[in-house]
Amino acid sequence: MRGLRKQIVTILLLLFSLLLAVAFLAPTVLTIVNSFMTEEEITANYGVIFGTGQTTTDAQGNTRPVTTYMAERVNLKLIPDMVSFSQYAQVLLRSPEYLLKLWNSIILTVPIVVFQVLIAAFASYSLARFKGKIKSVIFFSYVVLMLMPYQVTLVPNYLVSDWLDILDTRWAIILPAIFSPFSVFLLTRYMRRIPSSYIEAAKLDGAGEWKIFTRVALPLCRGALYSVTILVFIDYWNMVEQPLILLSDVEMHPLSVFLSEINSGEVGVAFAVAVIYMIPPILLFLYGEEYLEDGITYSGGIKG
Repeated sequence: MRGLRKQIVTILLLLFSLLLAVAFLAPTVLTIVNSFMTEEEITANYGVIFGTGQTTTDAQGNTRPVTTYMAERVNLKLIPDMVSFSQYAQVLLRSPEYLLKLWNSIILTVPIVVFQVLIAAFASYSLARFKGKIKSVIFFSYVVLMLMPYQVTLVPNYLVSDWLDILDTRWAIILPAIFSPFSVFLLTRYMRRIPSSYIEAAKLDGAGEWKIFTRVALPLCRGALYSVTILVFIDYWNMVEQPLILLSDVEMHPLSVFLSEINSGEVGVAFAVAVIYMIPPILLFLYGEEYLEDGITYSGGIKG
């Protein structure tokens, strides 16, 4: 009886997990499917998206259009009536502005990821390796800063960027981002789990701090480093507030900002651009999935 009850609970948990997986994957699958549909088929399935056919009158008597984000009738389809690559041809061949925005995203995100992880590795090793009250105060400050939402520090970042005369340049986004406390906090937790016996053994072999850092600490935190890299990349790959506030030149905005500016006549193109925009994070995740799992399960230098 107990075995039957356990099997029923297991089946129910599997069904619940499957339902959650379908719910999470449905938007991605529909985006990919819709990117291969024609504009006419998208309109037929979803009605008018981002339409402005209706109007409203405000308290001052001014008439303005009302945006309809989606019609009431929706026909979700997992297979297009006719597969079309016209949306991708529009994005990749006939509309260079999309590729320019994608290049802007790469220029902003890659330096942020590389230098933030590099600085965090040095800082976290120092915070985990050396003891003292000053170190505790610094680490506590990092925790407090990490708990603050970006919107709280946006105005100070704007003022400092203006004072440094880097406002309306890419440095206004890159410089604050590479010193983000999130990576330091996460890597410090992993650095502290390195057994002291490993470090003592390295010292007995004549290793200095640099060799201990490069030959002991970094290899043991490889999973954590890749986990941080993935999380930082996804965070800044999808950034919107920073470019809108710190970059007044629209030509410098990344694709994440440009996606929200696609109008009602380019809904199919929006699906195609969204699919292209998802490719780098997905590839990064698939390539580092093993390291990501290792970073999550890593404890004290031993996989548990």
